Amino acid sequence: MATSLVGSAPFLSSCRPYNSHFPLPLIKSLHFPPFSALHVTSSAVAMASQPHPSFEILGGARDRFLPSLPHLSRPYHPFPFLAWNRHVETIFASFFRSLPDVRLRRECLRTQDGGAVALDWVSGDDRRLPPDSPLLILLPGLTGGSGDSYVRHMLVRARSKGWRVVVFNSRGCGDSPVTTPQFYSASFLGDMREVVSHVSARYPNANIYAVGWSLGANILVRYLGQESHNCPLSGAVSLCNPFNLVVADEDFRKGFNIVYDKALSKALCKIFKKHALLFEDIGGEYNIPLAANAKSVREFDDGLTRVSFGFKSVDEYYSNSSSSHSIKHVQTPLLCIQAANDPIAPNRGIPRDDIKENPNCLLIVTSKGGHLGWVAGDEAPLGAPWTDTVVMDFLQYLEREAVKAPETCSNPGDKEALYHLEV
Repeated sequence: MATSLVGSAPFLSSCRPYNSHFPLPLIKSLHFPPFSALHVTSSAVAMASQPHPSFEILGGARDRFLPSLPHLSRPYHPFPFLAWNRHVETIFASFFRSLPDVRLRRECLRTQDGGAVALDWVSGDDRRLPPDSPLLILLPGLTGGSGDSYVRHMLVRARSKGWRVVVFNSRGCGDSPVTTPQFYSASFLGDMREVVSHVSARYPNANIYAVGWSLGANILVRYLGQESHNCPLSGAVSLCNPFNLVVADEDFRKGFNIVYDKALSKALCKIFKKHALLFEDIGGEYNIPLAANAKSVREFDDGLTRVSFGFKSVDEYYSNSSSSHSIKHVQTPLLCIQAANDPIAPNRGIPRDDIKENPNCLLIVTSKGGHLGWVAGDEAPLGAPWTDTVVMDFLQYLEREAVKAPETCSNPGDKEALYHLEV
């Protein structure tokens, strides 16, 4: 239910030189008896697609997607010292991860209810990229935006592969304007639908994909489930998704997690107070003083969010807004990556059974990683999260398959048939 611990102002303002060279799978020497070339090739592929035992991997799409993720054949090695404690890794990534310098061009999209969201595009990409370049929508976590380091790193990596990228800053987040007495929530999918429709209309020949983190991941998975067979996205990735918001809320109010709770409630109150005049004469069940001075995310949601979206209680809001209910309805290729020690997106909240049963879903769980951390891999400790390479491998595989598919598969109704093709 949270994003980076302190918003979008990391300690470091410059990025190490970006390294786009991906390590090859660890197949160093293969000695085969004198079989046919076909036997050798199939054996090598089988070995390459075997994940390292340091990962928990499951899902109905395991056999289909796993061969496209060669980095999983290598062990997950968290950066020494940082990974001994999940809170240390979470806080380190929030404060000290580098922030790539990217020039962005902002577009404010007016929504049907009179609200507004901010779309941040990479400046100059309309001149640099062909109109049919794959397009990636990024959904940050609660109170997050295009200024967050984990968002910027994913943007830079996708852009280096020739992808067009846009960051979806929700109402009030990333300095997005608030023009009505309504923010965004885990339950509200209207803005997501309008953003996807808008970018699809602007680039009608491009395949559209999305990556979401934390609350953004929860919103993304709910959107995939509700759109189901008619979803216009060609693929999606969910990272550190709380999935079950009731479970996440229970853990959020325990032990050291209270620190995150206070930091996020403070960020929410700051956003609210900037737009308090919009709520000045509002009536009904709203408790504006409670929201304005909330000491926890739950208090803020009780005073404002659950009322705005028609829920009788906070618990009803959390229960009805959990993306764990949506997994069974997802018909779009979906990769979910979680950390088993995530303090904000609890391991016990992952809907493993539904993911196993869904032929479109794959789940990867790392033993370490914290929340929005994953300080591991070639760029650790200050560079991109370990997940970025795996995410791009998955997305590029989907794009290659989409390009090879017949033109008729541009019809959302044909998508299920496309992604059930044998790999």
